Amino acid sequence: MQAPQTHNLPGENPFPIPRTLAECAAEPDNDKWRGWITRLPAFVAELTERWSLTLGAPYEPGGMCSWVAPARDNSGNELVLKMGIRHYEAEHEIDGLRFWDGDGAVRLHNSYTTDDTCVLLLERCVPGNSLKQGLPEEAQDEVIAGLLRRLHREPPPGHPFRPLQSMCDEWGAEFAKNAERYPDKVDAGLVRAGLEIFRSYAGTANRYVLLCTDLHGENVLAAQREPWLVIDPKPYVGDPAYDAVQHMLNCPERLEAAPHALCQRMADLMGLEKERVQTWLFARCVQESFGGSQWSQSLASVATRIAP
Repeated sequence: MQAPQTHNLPGENPFPIPRTLAECAAEPDNDKWRGWITRLPAFVAELTERWSLTLGAPYEPGGMCSWVAPARDNSGNELVLKMGIRHYEAEHEIDGLRFWDGDGAVRLHNSYTTDDTCVLLLERCVPGNSLKQGLPEEAQDEVIAGLLRRLHREPPPGHPFRPLQSMCDEWGAEFAKNAERYPDKVDAGLVRAGLEIFRSYAGTANRYVLLCTDLHGENVLAAQREPWLVIDPKPYVGDPAYDAVQHMLNCPERLEAAPHALCQRMADLMGLEKERVQTWLFARCVQESFGGSQWSQSLASVATRIAP
């Protein structure tokens, strides 16, 4: 991703909001996002002055929950300013990046939090193109697995991170509501098995490490300090096998064609048991089967084929 022409913000032009964030805020029931965007220009101006930054226009199309722009400090360091709406899954992004300290992930230079915002001043990845754009999927497997093996370290006593089970509880509750709302959409036996995994499987691992939980090819960027660096982690502590799943869900053709083989490949690359990788993949496929898309129907088929 190439950085736009830099300029000081806020300037004479209207404050720029990336397309995805603007579309999210435009949804009828999203008053929280609209209020946050209203306050954003003043907050960006405050931090620009506090950290002596020159900013560029935000990256497009951007994400649903953050405003992200290239920055440069007074020493000429190329950075990124990320203003994120605080939300449950990403609550410990700052803590995770601080724990990893640039070892496989982008380096955190500074941070600041308020009741509704997490601010991160980050190392800028140059050239910044994503792994998804840069390599074919089988090569992505190797990069993702290699990064996860480095990132999967046990945090010290007293760490702030939540257990993976807490996220599974949240998702399991939503999963159960969908199953009640659409009782004929997914096979009842698959639903029961998927819910049981969400409710109990996280506690059966033999290792508990810091996870990214949302690592896929779009969240790995090409850099100069290392060939590839992880961005946008959503840290939890738990079973390392869980972290293989999001990448597999982002490889739809291979997942649909040969789910057992893909599970085996990721397990081998990460040094994990295939059974655990496949069990987590099964639960996520059942969870995602309640959508109305063709892909949701495909995931229901995958779940049937890999059911434990």
